Formats: sequence, C-alpha cells, structure tokens
Amino acid sequence: MSAEHGHLPPGVEVITTLPDAAALIPAGAEARTIRITLPPGDPGAPPHRHPGPIFGYVTEGEILFELEGRAPRVLKAGDALFEPGGDVIHYQGANNLPDTRSQLVVTMFAPPGTPVLTVVPAEELAARRHLRAAAPD
Repeated sequence: MSAEHGHLPPGVEVITTLPDAAALIPAGAEARTIRITLPPGDPGAPPHRHPGPIFGYVTEGEILFELEGRAPRVLKAGDALFEPGGDVIHYQGANNLPDTRSQLVVTMFAPPGTPVLTVVPAEELAARRHLRAAAPD
C-alpha cells in the first residue's frame, strides 16, 4: 500500500493513480459511467475519439486496447485503463478472446450533450497514419 493513500480499510485497493489526469477534464464536464460488453471476438467500435478523458477498469475477459501513438496492449480483468480523449484516436477496443465475452466499465468526463464517441473518417485516418505506433502495412 502506498503511503500517499493512507490507511485503507480491508477490501479497498487503489488500482492506479494518475496525478495529472484531472487537468484534462473539460470545464463544466459531466461524469458518465459506461459499461461496454463485447461478445466473443467482437472487434469493438471502429477507430474513434472521445470528447473527454476516460478512466476505466476491465471487469471480465481481455481487451485489445490501442490508442494513437501507443502500441496495442492486452488488458486483462483487473487492469485499469486511461484515455486522454480529445484529439487522440482510439484505434482498438476489441474483445481479445474468441470464446467468451469481455467487459469493461469506464467513467468519461465530457461536456454535456456531446456524443460518447465520434468515428474518425477514413481520410483522417490516412492523414494521421504516421502517428499510429503499430501502423498496418
């Protein structure tokens, strides 16, 4: 247990601390808690972006997670995730398991009335290809 969180009661565990993340929350944002359940092998949403930062936690299975500028990684049940939102493209949020569902719960901080996600057009994906850490051949 980290001293910065003090004494925690039994059963309480700090999974991750992101000291600078609060600065990314848009002024006047609302908090939205969202559960994403992906059937076996589901590729998830196409490349998209979110209007504000997302903090989340994988509750079941495995998620193949890829953000612009970062290599894809597999998040397993119990792993936390952070996405800055804004201009950053979220390339993948797929169920990495072919035979069971995967699920995550996230909290998004976004201006009221904004969409949860906006799909990135093919032309923009092509123009930003050089920013993708694992650009396909």
